Amino acid sequence: PSTARALQGPAPPASGRGQAGQAPEAAAAGPTDVSRRRDVSRKVAVDLPCGVRSWRFTPPGTAELGDVGCRPGGALGSSQQLCEAAPGDRGCWFHRITCDCLFSRRLSKLYDHKSRQDLSFVRAFEFTYVNVYGTHVLVSAAHEARVEKFIYVSTDEVYGGSLDKEFDESSPKQPTNPYASSKAAAECFVQSYWERYKFPAVITRSSNVYGPHQYPEKVIPKFISLLQHNRKCCIHGSGLQTRNFLYATDVVEAFLTVLKKGKPGEIYNIGTNFEMSVLQLAKELIQLIKETSSESEMETWVDYVNDRPTNDMRYPMKSEKIQGLGWRPKVPWKEGIKKTIDWYRENFHNWKNAEKALEPFPVQPPFV
Repeated sequence: PSTARALQGPAPPASGRGQAGQAPEAAAAGPTDVSRRRDVSRKVAVDLPCGVRSWRFTPPGTAELGDVGCRPGGALGSSQQLCEAAPGDRGCWFHRITCDCLFSRRLSKLYDHKSRQDLSFVRAFEFTYVNVYGTHVLVSAAHEARVEKFIYVSTDEVYGGSLDKEFDESSPKQPTNPYASSKAAAECFVQSYWERYKFPAVITRSSNVYGPHQYPEKVIPKFISLLQHNRKCCIHGSGLQTRNFLYATDVVEAFLTVLKKGKPGEIYNIGTNFEMSVLQLAKELIQLIKETSSESEMETWVDYVNDRPTNDMRYPMKSEKIQGLGWRPKVPWKEGIKKTIDWYRENFHNWKNAEKALEPFPVQPPFV
């Protein structure tokens, strides 16, 4: 199911690793913190049509998170360093709040699988419900729990596209699809809690993230998986749209920088100067996976399909603000893409329903 997740706040040191689904009160913790977490979970479960599930994360570990979320232990390198990020605690309580409980119908049955619609247009209500309503749930619960800092992970897409102008954090939001619109709306909820309660929230807007563990609906794992299955890379339109790509561990380092040094109420762009067209990306992956440099042979592995509506050409961003906190991307493209290709060679089969994500215009979200 589609989910929203939040760091509910530190708990007292406890021995051992919690299990998925373990209630907070099942682990060793002080009675005051336990009661507070129980009250917040009960409030969310009773007041809102969402399911609440809790588990303890102790580094290193994955806590069922995705390509960025699975990396905090590895990025920090040791449990001692994670404790420095969350002082006074050897682990963190994660609460997964399932926000799509009311969606019982399968919308994919209502649409042609060859539709040119962007997934966020086909399933716009669910994107809105999970991103906007889900964020409101998380912010409300985190406010009740009195977290020390809350990071809302947004996207560069809230700015809309631009051929020449670079966006900074003060640029107006002009989203062009329901996904970006839902993220922009969720930002407004977060900012309203800062304005009203001084809720210690920070918003980040990042470029395209890539790396191991990413579900293959995204362009890089999709192209890698298609080529490894001897299928062509599907290019929407001309393929001249460009994107800036950041390796997952660099993004995690940016989150940790904001966690330690970011100022509540502020927004931070997380960007990179490394920019590549989608067509160039496809050809580079063809070279690496199919081991050919022949232009004519590379073209045989490319399938040009109809473009998606509102497929923005570029998302150029300035990142001087977070660089002023000491963050810089460290992983070179060649190193990051090699690690990513190697991971998918061994792990594609572990994804549930991954074949559906390889279609040019998938209408199913991840894990359905």
